[in-house]
Amino acid sequence: MKRKLTLSLILTISLSFLLLGTAKAQASEKELVVGDAMPAFMLKDQSGKIFNSADYVGKSYLVIYFYPKDESMVCTKEACQFRDSFTDFTKAGAKVIGINAGTVASHKSFADHYNLPFILLSDPDNVVYHKFGVKNKMFMTGRETFVVDKHGKIVFAYTAMMQGKKHADDALAFIKTHNGG
Repeated sequence: MKRKLTLSLILTISLSFLLLGTAKAQASEKELVVGDAMPAFMLKDQSGKIFNSADYVGKSYLVIYFYPKDESMVCTKEACQFRDSFTDFTKAGAKVIGINAGTVASHKSFADHYNLPFILLSDPDNVVYHKFGVKNKMFMTGRETFVVDKHGKIVFAYTAMMQGKKHADDALAFIKTHNGG
């Protein structure tokens, strides 16, 4: 009995330190807001090629959306809405980029399964998530969309965990309004 109690106490203390460390790390991350500069980053896309954000600044708007998981219900709806609006994003001068912790292979399969014509980037250690200050929600990585202008500044930000489709709709409406489209 005493041994079980000691083991339970050790596990509880260990878990507390783990959760406290995660909370402190998230609390110290600066959440990016409109007017902030986009942090530079490099990640692999669904084809295994290196994507360098610096190669795209100044050429087009960047619509960078962070989503929790390939093939999940809300994430699939969100990705398919970006796909269905892809021509409109392109005509408005925007490049769509999805990012999550999934593997290159998972992104490739997801893109092939739903005919996604845009870039999906693998952020296995959530480094870029943290650079953008995206917060975890409900024990998952968050769902946030940022629009970055040609000067590398964030000009639009949207957060909603359960309205995946709205991310694409609102980002496109913003770009059309502010880009003369």
